[in-house]
Amino acid sequence: MFGVDPVTSPILKKKQQLLSSAMKRTSEWICSQDIPSDIKVQAGESSFSLHKSPLASKCGYIKKLISEASDSTISLIEIPDVPGGAQAFELVAKFCYGLNFEINIENVAMLRCAAEYLEMTEDYEVGNLISTTEAYLEEVALMNLSGAVTVLHKSENLLPMAEKIKLVNRCIDAVSYITSSESQFYLSLRAENSHDSMSSSSASQPKAIVHWWAEELTVLRIDTFQRVIIAMKARGCKEYALGPVIMLYVQKSLRGLDIFGRGGKKIEPKQEHEKRIILETIVSLLPREMNAMSVSFLSMLLRAALYLETTVACRLDLEKRMAFQLGQAVLDDLLIPSFSSNSEAVFDVDTVQRILTNYLDHELEGRRLGYNTDDDYISPPPSDIEQVGRLMESYLAEIASDQKLTVEKFISLGELIPEQARITEDGMYRAIDIYLKAHPSLSDMERKRVCNLMDCQRLSREACAHAAQNDRLPVQTVVQVLYCEQRRLRDTTNGNFTFNYTGGDSPALSYRGNSYATRHDSDELSRLQRENDGLKVELLRMKMQVTDLGNPSANLTSADKPPLPKKSFISSVSKKLGRLNPFLRLDSVKPTKTRSKPPKDRRHSIS
Repeated sequence: MFGVDPVTSPILKKKQQLLSSAMKRTSEWICSQDIPSDIKVQAGESSFSLHKSPLASKCGYIKKLISEASDSTISLIEIPDVPGGAQAFELVAKFCYGLNFEINIENVAMLRCAAEYLEMTEDYEVGNLISTTEAYLEEVALMNLSGAVTVLHKSENLLPMAEKIKLVNRCIDAVSYITSSESQFYLSLRAENSHDSMSSSSASQPKAIVHWWAEELTVLRIDTFQRVIIAMKARGCKEYALGPVIMLYVQKSLRGLDIFGRGGKKIEPKQEHEKRIILETIVSLLPREMNAMSVSFLSMLLRAALYLETTVACRLDLEKRMAFQLGQAVLDDLLIPSFSSNSEAVFDVDTVQRILTNYLDHELEGRRLGYNTDDDYISPPPSDIEQVGRLMESYLAEIASDQKLTVEKFISLGELIPEQARITEDGMYRAIDIYLKAHPSLSDMERKRVCNLMDCQRLSREACAHAAQNDRLPVQTVVQVLYCEQRRLRDTTNGNFTFNYTGGDSPALSYRGNSYATRHDSDELSRLQRENDGLKVELLRMKMQVTDLGNPSANLTSADKPPLPKKSFISSVSKKLGRLNPFLRLDSVKPTKTRSKPPKDRRHSIS
C-alpha cells in the first residue's frame, strides 16, 4: 500500500543505448576532421579520442595535466570521477569544440558540477561553461518550482561537488521560497472562501493548489526532502499546510509494505533499512499541531513502525499522537496486527493499551487545566471520553474472539476503560460474553474475574434478560443480575426510577412519579408489576425448596407447591436459579459418611 517503484531494466538499457550512440557520433565527428586526434580521454567507463588544444583552452584541469606531464607527448588522460560521468563529459567536449547543444533543467546540474571539476572558469576563456550554466540557473531553472525541484533532484547524484558549489542549498532556498509563497496564497484564498459562500469550484481550488506542489517534492530523496521541509518551516510556512506534502511523500516512499497482514516479512534487509530511515525521518517532521494529520494516517505510520522495527522513541511518539486524537479514531485504526515473533496473539493489545493510557493521562491533564491558581473553575476543553469508551468496548469485543488472548491482557485493558466513559454496561457485557464463548476452558475463578469488569446495576433490561439465561456466566453473576433487576422493578412500582439507561436498545427511564404519565407508561408499570409479582413467587418457591433440603423428614407433595405464575421474563430464568441449590445445600446440611437416597417423589423436585 505504501514505496517508490524501482526503475525498470528496459529504461536503463534504453538510456545506455542512447548514450553510447551519442558518444559514437561525437567520436566520429572528431575523427572526421582533417587534424587527427592526439589525446584519448577516459571519462568514467567510456573513452573519447580528442584534441589537446580545444580542451586545454577551456579546461584548466586538463591544461594542468598536460603541462605537468614529463612526457610532452601524453596521449591518455583518465578522469574517472568527473561529476556526471561520461554523459557530462560528452557535453563538455561539445562545448570545448564549439558545437551547439541545449542546456536544460535535466543537464544543467551535471554541467555545472563537471565545469567546476574541470576548472572551466573565466580565467581561461570569457563565457566559459561555469558562467554559462550559472546564468541559466539564475535566469531559468531556479525561477519556478518544477525547475528548482528537478535541478535539486539531479544534484542528489552529484555529491559532494553539488554541495561544494552550494548548488543544493540554492535549490532548497528556491523551493522553500516558492512553496511558502504558494502556501500563503492558499491560506489567503481559504480565508476569503470561509467568509463568502463557496461554490463547488472554489471549494476544490485550494486543495488542487496544495497537491500541485506536494506532488513535485515526492521525487526527492528523504534527506533532501527533510531539508526542504525544515527550510519551509523557517520561512513561516504553517505546519498544517505541510500535512498533505508529508502524507503524499509517505504514500509513495513506503508503498509495498504488508502492514495489514500477519506473517513473515517479505522484504529485503537492505530495503527494510532504507524504509526504516525514511519512516523515522518522516515521524520527526510531523506537525505538532493537533489534527494536522488524520488519526488513520497516524495509525498506518504506527503499523509501519512496528513492521519495520523502528526505534522505541519513534513508536512512542506515534502512540502519543494517536492518543491525543483517539476520539476521532474508528475501530479499524486500533486493529493493529501483532508483528512480534514472540507473540501468538492476532492483535497488538499492548500498543493499544499504551495509547489508551496516554489518552487518559491527557484527559486528566485537561481537567486540571479547568482550574486556575485561585481554584476557580474555568471551562476545560471539550471531552470525547464517552466516544472513546464506546470505541474501546468495540475493540475489546473485536479482540475477545482471539483464542490466544490471555485473561490478564483482557482484564487489564477492560479495567482501563473509565466508568464515566460507559453510559451503560451493555458494550462491556457483549465483550465479556464473546470472550467467555471463545475461551470455554476458563476456570470458575477466571470467569468471575472477567465478569467483575462490568457493573450489573448499569445493564439495560435487554442485557439483563440475556445475562439471566446465559449459561457461560458464573452463577454469582446471574444472581447479581437478577437482584439488580428485582430492585429496579421494585423502584418502578414505587413510582421512582433510580436507574437511567440510554444505551443500545434500552429506552431511557426518567419517570419520577409524574401525575401526567401517559397511557403507555401506565401499561409499562402494569407489566413490570406483574413481573415483579412473579419474581416474588419464584423466590418464595426457591426458599421453600432450600428449606425442604434442610429437613430430610419433610415430604413436600405437588399439592403443596405454590402456584406457578404465567410464563414471563422471571419464569424463563427459574431453571437458572435452581443451580443455586447445590451451593446452598452445602451450607445448610452437615456432611455424613452414609446418606440414604431421597424418596422418588422428591428426587426431581427442582425443575
